[in-house]
Amino acid sequence: MAPKMTTSSYAVLALLDLKPWTAYELTNQAQRSLRYAWPKSERLLYSEPKKLVELGFATTHQEKRGGRTRNVYAITTEGRDALREWTHTRTQPPRLEIEALLRLLFADHGSQEDLLRALDEFESDIGEHHQAIVELMASYLDGGHPFPQRTHLSVLFATFQIEMFKTIEQWIEFARGEIDEWPATRDLGMTPRTETLTRLLAQDQSPLNP
Repeated sequence: MAPKMTTSSYAVLALLDLKPWTAYELTNQAQRSLRYAWPKSERLLYSEPKKLVELGFATTHQEKRGGRTRNVYAITTEGRDALREWTHTRTQPPRLEIEALLRLLFADHGSQEDLLRALDEFESDIGEHHQAIVELMASYLDGGHPFPQRTHLSVLFATFQIEMFKTIEQWIEFARGEIDEWPATRDLGMTPRTETLTRLLAQDQSPLNP
């Protein structure tokens, strides 16, 4: 049975459309440019080029560098056609995978200190990502984009990332204030404060900016 194309397959195919890469280079570039929208394991990224070759969407050849032989992957005409067709298809629904929010949802199994520590870790991780994007944008001003013809796409993508990070950081500060007012994490139910927040949300109003 022929392997099936996935969203990850198309992401790797799009990277191959930029230039030929080794599997190692592809993985590094994917971690650099895709991790904020489509994070995948290195093992998966290494397997995708082989799948594309099997489907006829990429080719591979060996080249020697520094006394070592490496496989270099390049897109084919069929691969570019497949990539073009993919842009017309229905996108997958967005998915969030944030363990700190899972810890919040089940915080009644632990203490307030446990929950606040999870938020601290969340904030630290988001802060690192936020700073990385800011520094990346600064490098673009100095001509640091590896594919300058695509800068308009990368910058628009970055605006989403930075606004998302700012909103998350704002929410973490808000959540800490709420948790500090709880007497415990269990069995609080519909408190007057919770009712106020619920009414705001039911009216599509943000408690972060009342």
